[in-house]
Amino acid sequence: MMSNSERPTSPHMSVYRWPISMTLSILHRMTGVALAVGLVVYVAWLMAAAGGSNDYRQFVDLMQSPLGRIALVGWSLAFFFHLCNGVRHLFWDTGRGFEMSQVNASAWTVIVTSVVMTLLYWWLA
Repeated sequence: MMSNSERPTSPHMSVYRWPISMTLSILHRMTGVALAVGLVVYVAWLMAAAGGSNDYRQFVDLMQSPLGRIALVGWSLAFFFHLCNGVRHLFWDTGRGFEMSQVNASAWTVIVTSVVMTLLYWWLA
């Protein structure tokens, strides 16, 4: 007889497969939060610009630091991911793309497209 303490709780990580659509759903929410934080930084940029050349120079120096660059690249990736996944949802709103093969293909398309768009943006900038 097996006791209940030896049995894994359901769903157990060793038997549960995490679908890519769930991952993109979570990432869509996370990128929305990241973009909201980015909006606060955008307002700080506007305030620094309105505050004069010294304030603006300090803000630009902060954004040109390694941590500032990482944040800017992260926000641009979040923007492009959120945009591409939003377009994906617009197609779903029309009733298209619900076959599992289409769901998986569109998920990978969103990931690849958002990374390529981010790389292109920073390469052209």
